[in-house]
Amino acid sequence: MGKIICVANQKGGVGKTTSCINLGASLAACGKKILIVDIDPQANATTGLGKKGIKSMYEVLLEGVKLNAIILETELPYLFIAPSKTDLAGGAVELGYVPNREKVLSKTLSQVKNDFSYVFIDCPPSLGLLTLNGLVSADSVLIPIQCEFYAMEGVGKLIDTIQRVKSTLNPGLEIEGILLTMWSRTKLAREVEEEIRNYFKEKVYKTVIPRNIRLAEAPGFGKPIMLYDILSKGAQAYLTLAQEILKREPQRKKAPDRH
Repeated sequence: MGKIICVANQKGGVGKTTSCINLGASLAACGKKILIVDIDPQANATTGLGKKGIKSMYEVLLEGVKLNAIILETELPYLFIAPSKTDLAGGAVELGYVPNREKVLSKTLSQVKNDFSYVFIDCPPSLGLLTLNGLVSADSVLIPIQCEFYAMEGVGKLIDTIQRVKSTLNPGLEIEGILLTMWSRTKLAREVEEEIRNYFKEKVYKTVIPRNIRLAEAPGFGKPIMLYDILSKGAQAYLTLAQEILKREPQRKKAPDRH
């Protein structure tokens, strides 16, 4: 049985797409069959994997195209992408006129969920209708938080939204984990880390993602960090995170891996 994880934070620049791409790639390297669903109109997950689809999540959400028809292979075996494009910015408005508008993505993902070990949804940096669709579709939410000033800014609002979705539209929704990104050895980063760990307790991953120039460079080459520079600190951090996530779920029913 596959698991759908929504990667969300309405604050931009927190490493949301970077984490979606590189955690997905790291789990794929562990032999897990992974699908990244890009519902961000900026399409950074799509371009960050060197892809550009003729059809995208716009056609899936608004024109009834089957999700399987747009899924693309990537350079990494077992890693697949359902691409986005800028048309989806207008699509977010159009979606508002669709019946059961908050459940459109959920119905779509039900077609493929069990074909993958994990499905990661890369959401826009907002709490609009596209992100709401992601939350309604997901089993859990992974929240990246950067180790900088105002790290907690907006996180309370996201947690409130998650609780509202859980109480009304998706009772099974849980917080998968809190991921500390852009970590450094500065006093500020350590103080932010301490604050977040004290607040979220065991929900915070032990693994932290460091500031790393190679991580910043990799999307420009359309590659996950492990294919761009596997020896970099960023690549090693995401591989460690993948192992941590897998160890947290030893009892989960086995989903399709190497096919």
